[in-house]
Amino acid sequence: MALYIKAAEILQKAEMKQGALKTLVYDSKFPNIKQLFALVCETQKFSSVLQEIIEATKLLKHTKLKMPLAKVLVYDVLIGRGLKCGGAWKAKMMKQRPRLQAELARMKVRRGVSRNEDLLPASALRASGDPLPRYVRVNTLKTTVGDTVDYLKRDGFCYRGQALKLENLTLKNKDFMMDLHLPELLVFSPKADFHDHFLYKAGHIILQDKASCLPAHLLNPPPGSHVIDACAAPGNKTSHLAAIMENRGRLFAFDLDGKRLATMSTLLLRAGVTCHQLANQDFLKVDPDGPQFKDVEYILLDPSCSGSGMVCLRDDAAADQEEEKARLASLASFQLRCLNHGLRFPRLKRLVYSTCSIHSQENEEVITACLQQNPNVRLVPLLAQWLERGQEPLSQCLRASPTKTRTHGFFVALLEKVSDAGSMKEKPAVPISEADRVLPAPSVVEMKPDAAEENSSDGEEKLTSAAGDADDSSSKKKRRKRKKKKKTAKAE
Repeated sequence: MALYIKAAEILQKAEMKQGALKTLVYDSKFPNIKQLFALVCETQKFSSVLQEIIEATKLLKHTKLKMPLAKVLVYDVLIGRGLKCGGAWKAKMMKQRPRLQAELARMKVRRGVSRNEDLLPASALRASGDPLPRYVRVNTLKTTVGDTVDYLKRDGFCYRGQALKLENLTLKNKDFMMDLHLPELLVFSPKADFHDHFLYKAGHIILQDKASCLPAHLLNPPPGSHVIDACAAPGNKTSHLAAIMENRGRLFAFDLDGKRLATMSTLLLRAGVTCHQLANQDFLKVDPDGPQFKDVEYILLDPSCSGSGMVCLRDDAAADQEEEKARLASLASFQLRCLNHGLRFPRLKRLVYSTCSIHSQENEEVITACLQQNPNVRLVPLLAQWLERGQEPLSQCLRASPTKTRTHGFFVALLEKVSDAGSMKEKPAVPISEADRVLPAPSVVEMKPDAAEENSSDGEEKLTSAAGDADDSSSKKKRRKRKKKKKTAKAE
């Protein structure tokens, strides 16, 4: 029964938008993650169908169950592979099974369908009909792409080279390819499972959707830099940043949820990350002028959002429009506060903002408000070859979706501070010496190497003597003018 209780708990949190489904499952530390994820994901997909059956049969009244637990139990009774529990719960559900089956049959007759899948909402049908590829990021802190490809080939997988277009990513069986945009990303068939694979357990590969890899890839902090991951858990983007930084520099990772941060610590340890500093702290309460952050130049901000881009969280069931509108407004307000706070770090160069949301209220509208409030910030154009762009006029940003990019729904914007660059043009931070100034191009003269070196070493002396000659000639002219004036005066 532990499976159903845990599944009901996660389902409830997911439906209340308290986190992405996959993250909630992996944070649960349930012994059989694969079994739990399959049950929760499938129950979520059939959620509206199951709720209609439960309400029609008055199951909650007869069994005293709560809706989330009733959904996962009814799913396995009617659609799944049968209940995986015994005792009183199984006896209770078996007693209700004939009524549940009869209601499912009546629903199919009313809608004129014969299969359970045909009862699904349109969005769920699209997702199940064209499942997303399995993306695997090679952890370059522990291995290389080449070594990983060789290992997988020895393990029975068939490497098909680098993809040239999205259509190439429709893979079957044990075929796999290198992604066309991210060279450290390998793409497999949707049915490929690596949770028990040696490379995954050893931290050589990270199971991460392609869209989720974009923020760190686009921020691209150089090795040795100081970076902040503002809302870091569960840690995949943090480990990606560390790999790009080659474990050199300092990587500050903040998250308000202590439990998620503990799980993240385990993930980073497995991935071989050593340059990080975890803090169970609200990013909005971090002091940008604190001495430890004086060298922070890059920030990755992936704040809490509606999660509407996650395929498993999509649900076409009717929702309270006013409640949804208020929730999105609250999220957008929080996201804008986080953005403005991130831009306060004194030495910041670039900040990447991302969400797993499809709502413009959390994406383009937040960026527009931020640009209006921060005139010293500009948008950096991203990946010209990427098919799905931000809504006009923010086409510099990227969007992602199952249909157009074969990923979960996502949004990414890269912001760059321009005030420092502007001030440098007016007044250089380092004074330019006379020898460094651009001089008029001299006439072309063939020169021996020794003569070239001589001229190079004597550059400053030549400039000085030229300046002296110019001063001498001007003083001679003045003396001649004074003599002429005296002669004119005598003649008069």
